[in-house]
Amino acid sequence: MSKYMVITNNPLVRSRLDDTHEVIYLELSYEELLKVVRDRIYEGHRLLTHPLSGSVKPKETPYKSVLISERKEKVDGESVRLIENAILVCQKFQDKSKYYKEEVYKDFQLVDWTLLESGLASADVW
Repeated sequence: MSKYMVITNNPLVRSRLDDTHEVIYLELSYEELLKVVRDRIYEGHRLLTHPLSGSVKPKETPYKSVLISERKEKVDGESVRLIENAILVCQKFQDKSKYYKEEVYKDFQLVDWTLLESGLASADVW
């Protein structure tokens, strides 16, 4: 059993990991997904990947996948700081993701998957 779970709104991540990992798939916006992650952090989960990883600005991509600890402990101040700042940064950007052609969505899914894959590789060696 893994020591983490994946929270995502990316259907590609769900399809690739659903049989092998704990995946929480939610059909939410990028910002709404970050708020779900924030709520989990306040329950005692810890961030394992940065909520703003990658070079794509928030709201330019509709997809985000975040690793958090499976186990709850006391609230981690660094995780709180990171997720709260990520939400504030996200709120500064206008949502551009609804204006793309279908193939662009597939590209953004792949970008998010690739970023998550590197996080999974690190998480699996703990």
